[in-house]
Amino acid sequence: MAKRVLIVDSERCVGCQLCMYACARRWGEGGIAKSMIYIRSLGGIERGFAVIICRACEDPPCARVCPVDAISRREGGGVSIDPHKCIGCGLCIETCPFGAIIWDEESSKARVCNYCGYCVRYCPHGVLRFVEVEEVVT
Repeated sequence: MAKRVLIVDSERCVGCQLCMYACARRWGEGGIAKSMIYIRSLGGIERGFAVIICRACEDPPCARVCPVDAISRREGGGVSIDPHKCIGCGLCIETCPFGAIIWDEESSKARVCNYCGYCVRYCPHGVLRFVEVEEVVT
């Protein structure tokens, strides 16, 4: 079984960004820019917040558009990006319907959530959950 981060209830998000800071701390120096999860305001407390993270598409459009096959499907859905193959064309970023593929300024390559689940531990409002999923057969 594979695991992935699941957005349980985005309505509960208060925009504290603790998940973002936890991710950034876990995956390297560079502050919030290293986070692979983002919280975007839809108008603050009155209108809520959007949680931007890879939604583990069954048939990921980002993988289909990669001209060098640097993006591969993960067991249970979603993708992984091989930084050695990535040429930094940005097609995956443009194609992702959720805006979940991140541009890394330092490496000039794309990156995406690796489903470690670290962010889940720091969400005080139960917006995120780390769940086991079976491989999706397409």
